Amino acid sequence: MGIANAHNLSRPIPVMARPYGIRVRLKAGDPFAKVVGADWQRTHWFFTAEERDSRLAEMSRKHEYSRVGDQPALVFEKVENLAQSRGL
Repeated sequence: MGIANAHNLSRPIPVMARPYGIRVRLKAGDPFAKVVGADWQRTHWFFTAEERDSRLAEMSRKHEYSRVGDQPALVFEKVENLAQSRGL
């Protein structure tokens, strides 16, 4: 992501590795795939495995506005960039 006005950047953007991730994708046969495409996925990257695990718990929880019988429409999967996490 570019910075529109570099002089407004109050601190440098960290360039540390973010080797731990959560891949989010749609369940097979989800009707939303007609809008975003059947191969849609998004990966969120984090600095530590603990940070990733806490965010995964938050992302995949049943929120307070769910109706009885609602099922999550997304699949969450832990991923790890081994080259970054193990310094290879």
